[in-house]
Amino acid sequence: MSSTASRLEQIEPFYVMEVVKAAEALAARGASIIHLSIGEPDFTAPAPVLQAAKDALDQGRTRYTPAAGIDELRTAISGHYATRFGVAVAPEQIFITAGASAALLLAFAAVLEHDAEVLMPDPCYPCNRHFAAVLGGRARLIPTDASQCFHLSAAAIEAAWSSRTAGVLLASPSNPTGTSIAPAALADVIRAVFARRGFAIVDEIYQGLNYDAPPSTALAISDEVIVINSFSKYFGMTGWRLGWLVVPASLTAAVEKLEQNLFICASTIAQRAALACFTDESLGIYEERRREFARRRDFLVPALRELGFDVPVTPDGAFYVYADISRFGVDSWPFCFDLLEKAGVCLVPGRDFGRAAPQRFVRVSYATSLARLEEAVRKLRDYLARRR
Repeated sequence: MSSTASRLEQIEPFYVMEVVKAAEALAARGASIIHLSIGEPDFTAPAPVLQAAKDALDQGRTRYTPAAGIDELRTAISGHYATRFGVAVAPEQIFITAGASAALLLAFAAVLEHDAEVLMPDPCYPCNRHFAAVLGGRARLIPTDASQCFHLSAAAIEAAWSSRTAGVLLASPSNPTGTSIAPAALADVIRAVFARRGFAIVDEIYQGLNYDAPPSTALAISDEVIVINSFSKYFGMTGWRLGWLVVPASLTAAVEKLEQNLFICASTIAQRAALACFTDESLGIYEERRREFARRRDFLVPALRELGFDVPVTPDGAFYVYADISRFGVDSWPFCFDLLEKAGVCLVPGRDFGRAAPQRFVRVSYATSLARLEEAVRKLRDYLARRR
């Protein structure tokens, strides 16, 4: 074959992987690398989840499931919304997916027309705009700043809305900023979108990793919102590739048809294992891990500020710090590669996350141990002292 589909012209490389590849090459030559890069918790699935997976294997429960997922897991998630958020979500509106990525693909496939426009904040997770592109839609990035905690406001959406706009995709807490949308502000956004007969998709994959206020859900505002969630972050099941999608009742038949055709079903073993996520034992483990992430944040943010990084908004969720390096007088792309080469600390440059001054920003992940964070700060201090 000599050509590829034209849609690929809208899809950029995942630049963070270039940094990671460089880090791996250094490690292969014997260098010690501290990764503050990839958004993967250093905590893996806890013992009850592993035991549930082993039980499923021992019992031979490995056959295909219904496309929407096993009834027990859909019911468990429904119960989780009721007990933790006080929100009634029917199990029939919950679809178990092959990770949050599959959930977002299903959501866009159900509601996004060809050439229609989706409003997203800039910065945001890069794959979100690429999911729209691969389905023939177009992401329109709206610049945000620290005064908005890097989120879209209702006023920004009203100003940006055009005849081509079909809806919005938001994330709370957000990657790369680690900031959340206040429920009242989110309610204003949803009202603005629905007043224009658009769709609202809210990415809640970092839900639960909240440090300054209890976690919330957009489903408490409206049952017409489409919500994406995952077992990867709060629940620590990254490699299991399991997520879920909540849709309005009017979309259930369409999403089920799409999932039947596109994915058959999510991993049966992962679904059986995930049932154990909602036991009291597992939830206790997850809450202790959340507190540990908060301790890491509370160490790292002031340490970065003391080193000269400008952290304009203290992150309240996820496990990221979005830091401005303008005072160092260098673009974030060469800065990250030079830091990696000379200090063995791997950060992510802002290039992936949008077009609103990405050269000024780096993303720092604290999904690693406090001891490693302390070592990274020492190396950063030495590196920056040598630059002066």
